Amino acid sequence: MKTFQSFILFLLISLVSNSVLAQQSETIKVWGNCGMCKKVIETAALKAGATKANWSESTHDLQVSYKVKKTSASKIQEAIAAAGYDTQDFTAPNDVYSKLHGCCQYERKAVSSPAKDSDKMACCDNGTCEKHAVNCTDCGKCEAVKSCCKSETCQPGKQCCKK
Repeated sequence: MKTFQSFILFLLISLVSNSVLAQQSETIKVWGNCGMCKKVIETAALKAGATKANWSESTHDLQVSYKVKKTSASKIQEAIAAAGYDTQDFTAPNDVYSKLHGCCQYERKAVSSPAKDSDKMACCDNGTCEKHAVNCTDCGKCEAVKSCCKSETCQPGKQCCKK
């Protein structure tokens, strides 16, 4: 009986420690202006798998917690960018940003215009955008770009397609 109790105690401790250790907390920069922004940013983070999300209007810092097995900081940032808000690593698509309420439109970091056919860069050749493309699919050089590009936006010098 004592062995059985020890086994149950060991099992409970293992389960509790695994759930605590699998929790990750991070601070992510997210641009926005107001309470409406806060609600959209936090909702997007939670829908992307964050267990907690708290965005500060004054610092533009999003404090998030998430389970590593369920999501990642990158996935959370992608969801926020898809909702129209630039993050430290992802830029929201221009068409989504332009649909934000007027008070939610913040001063954006430089966003380039879509690449022309003659300006297509070698995203799939070296995994990094060398020119100023807005859409990773502007590479157009391989089908893999659609599955490996994790965001609709590609920032110069950032990886947008992994070999």
